[in-house]
Amino acid sequence: MPDTSALKTEERYVFVYGTLRQGGANDITKLEPAPRWIGRASVRGDLFHLGGYPGLVLNDEGAWVTGEVYAIEPALERRLDAIEGLLGPQPSDEYAKRFVSVQCEGRQMLCLVYEINRRYVAKAARIVHGDWMKS
Repeated sequence: MPDTSALKTEERYVFVYGTLRQGGANDITKLEPAPRWIGRASVRGDLFHLGGYPGLVLNDEGAWVTGEVYAIEPALERRLDAIEGLLGPQPSDEYAKRFVSVQCEGRQMLCLVYEINRRYVAKAARIVHGDWMKS
């Protein structure tokens, strides 16, 4: 039987912009399996303040939203899905998983991002400067 322990699963990248950022309430660097830091990043959109967390609506004409990119394994992606309410007996429609081109330290990368459902931000204040950690 061949040894498959050295086989690496294909990496996926996630752009985090709120509580999952380093130092946030759900700091991705404290989750398992540990993500691998790729760099500081930004994406176009509208960022909204929802109390203890933000919501991002992707928008090619929007402001630059600040975040971080990490390489993640499937097990961590499932954990992120649970944090964002996509898993469980009654999944929420608050966030949807999208793939979007992100500007990361001078290069474009295709990243997973959790986008807020627009109806949740209808009355929320917009974070004009685009950085949740500075709000």
